Amino acid sequence: MLETTFLAAFLTGLLGGTHCVGMCGGIVAAMSFQGEVGKGGRQPFHFHIGYSVGRIASYTALGAMAGLLGSAAFLSDSLYPLQRGLYVLAQVVLILLGLYLAGLNQSIRVLELAGGALWRRVQPLLGKVMPVQNLGQALAAGALWGWLPCGLVYSVLVMALSAGDAIRGGALLLAFGLGTLPNLLLMGWAAEKLRAFARKTWVKRGAGLLVAAMGVWGLYQLVR
Repeated sequence: MLETTFLAAFLTGLLGGTHCVGMCGGIVAAMSFQGEVGKGGRQPFHFHIGYSVGRIASYTALGAMAGLLGSAAFLSDSLYPLQRGLYVLAQVVLILLGLYLAGLNQSIRVLELAGGALWRRVQPLLGKVMPVQNLGQALAAGALWGWLPCGLVYSVLVMALSAGDAIRGGALLLAFGLGTLPNLLLMGWAAEKLRAFARKTWVKRGAGLLVAAMGVWGLYQLVR
């Protein structure tokens, strides 16, 4: 079942492209046109690699922390009801994610409100590493960018709580982060073609319902 959850996390990152570009596209654009020291125009592509590596590293760290926090429920048989509760919560969130990706439900966006206060503290730090003029600053900017409030990220974090340990929790968010790469790393022709395909109603509905079905299957496995 964990392998299915990894697939769902990856698909969430990949198919949530419209959401990701809407949330992060402005940051990508701002960084893209800063230019190098003494030069104008776009930044070199390896800076964008740095942004994405830093961002995904933050996602992975957050997933590891969530997995570690949730692992307390797996230390004792007396906490079995809590284990089941976390598992059920993860499957419900997976269903809601699928419905969101299918364009049938927007409830997960409420989770973004919870991260607003934290982002207000992190955002000034981002200003200290911009304009980005070297790869180290790009990595730091990406790492801070990973804390931007995002309903998709927070939903996968809830799933990471039931992963059982820090390694699997981190791996779950890593899978999600890798899924976001095509849309945010290739914000050009290829990404636009991908987004155009992903926006097709039948693609959104089919892929989203597939993710939701994974959550339904998880709940069925629990009660059968």
